[in-house]
Amino acid sequence: MTFTTPVISIDLAFALARAIVGVVIAAHGAQKLFGVWGGPGLAGWTAGMARMGMRPAALWAVLTALAEFAGGIALGLGFLVPITAAIVTMQIGTALAKIHWPKGFWSNAGGIEFTLVLVAVALISGISDPGAWSLDRVLGIPALGAGTYLVVLVLSWLVYIAGSRSARPQVATNPKAA
Repeated sequence: MTFTTPVISIDLAFALARAIVGVVIAAHGAQKLFGVWGGPGLAGWTAGMARMGMRPAALWAVLTALAEFAGGIALGLGFLVPITAAIVTMQIGTALAKIHWPKGFWSNAGGIEFTLVLVAVALISGISDPGAWSLDRVLGIPALGAGTYLVVLVLSWLVYIAGSRSARPQVATNPKAA
C-alpha cells in the first residue's frame, strides 16, 4: 500500500514563491519611494544614491525605487516575467554586491543571506517559463524566454555601469586658481 497526499502543481508552487518574493521586493521599493515602514523616502534614498556615486542621484533614486516597487509587483503577478525578473535581479544583485557583500553571509550582520534568496528567485523566474499561474498566461503573452532575460540583464548592467561612474574631478580653467 502506498501512502500519498495531495500536492499542488509546480506552476502554482512556483507562482506562490514568486508572489511572496515580489511582495517583499515591492515593499522594499515602497520604503524608498514613500518612506513607509521605516524607509528613507525618496529624499533619503536620493541622498543614498549620491553617497554610492550614482549620477544624477535624483534620477537613479527614482529608477531604482521604481525597479523595486513596480518590478516587485510585476514579478509577483507574473507579468512580463523575463523582463521584470532581469530588472529585479540587477537591482537586488547590485544591492547584494555594493551593500551586503562586504558584511559577510549572515543577515543579522547585514550580509548577503536574505538578499541572495531574493536574487535567486528572480533569476530562476527569469530563465523559467512563467507558468499557468501568471499574468503573462492570462493575457496570452508568449513566453519570452531566457534569452530575453539575459539581454535585459546585460542592458541593465550596462546602464548601471554608465550611471555609477564617479563624478569627474573638475579641472580649473584658470591655472592660477588651482
